[in-house]
Amino acid sequence: MANEVGAVLREARNRRKIDLSEVEATTRIRVRYLRAIENEEWDVLPGDVYTRGFIRTYASYLGLDGERLADDYRRSVEAPGGRTSGPNPTPVAVSAPVGPSGLRQRLPGAGWLAGAAVILLAVVVIVAIPGGDGGSDPAVQQPASGGAAKANPSPSPPKQAAAKSVSVSLAASAEVWVCVLNGNGRELVDGQILAAGAEEGPFRSGSFIVSFGNGEVSMLIDGKEAEIPATSSPIGYSIDASGTLTQLDEAERPTCA
Repeated sequence: MANEVGAVLREARNRRKIDLSEVEATTRIRVRYLRAIENEEWDVLPGDVYTRGFIRTYASYLGLDGERLADDYRRSVEAPGGRTSGPNPTPVAVSAPVGPSGLRQRLPGAGWLAGAAVILLAVVVIVAIPGGDGGSDPAVQQPASGGAAKANPSPSPPKQAAAKSVSVSLAASAEVWVCVLNGNGRELVDGQILAAGAEEGPFRSGSFIVSFGNGEVSMLIDGKEAEIPATSSPIGYSIDASGTLTQLDEAERPTCA
């Protein structure tokens, strides 16, 4: 179980007489995260998805079954009662406007709108009735004799510009955890660990948000390589329709969990 994962990894490392700094140099996982895994200090780690990826990578480096150890962690720590990963959005309630007296004003209903329509129709009818002298209201234009009134052609509605979109493709330079969501929130890469040389995409959308377990990934935006720093820590970005890359805080990164 999870309370054995750290002990198994620590014992395997000690048997091989490997220092944590050597593990960091090869796996690119920071020493403080490696130490937290060995001590089962799960709250120090960035999140459940990242933690499972770290456990797999660390175990594989030591020649252990990374999938089994990651599954032990998932069943005990991510089960109901374990820690959660990522905040839930708080719904926003919409209330009626508040008047100067502090009381909530009632919005106009269907009855009020119907009454206004009747009054407007009455005004139109009164204006259109001819005067008592047999003449016509000069404000009302009569059609020319022998012909029908010509209606002004309605202008054509303006054509809507095509929505802009951007293309994104990925290539892993080493093992890396990847989560990619398009502008509609659909998962295009659903929290997968890509092996070195693996590729994903190209994907096209109006925007994207992406999250990586480390910096071992190359990302092309509309064919141009984005600058991803060489880091062993998780990192995430938003990409808008113009291809602009904006780094995200930890709480804003997608987890695909």
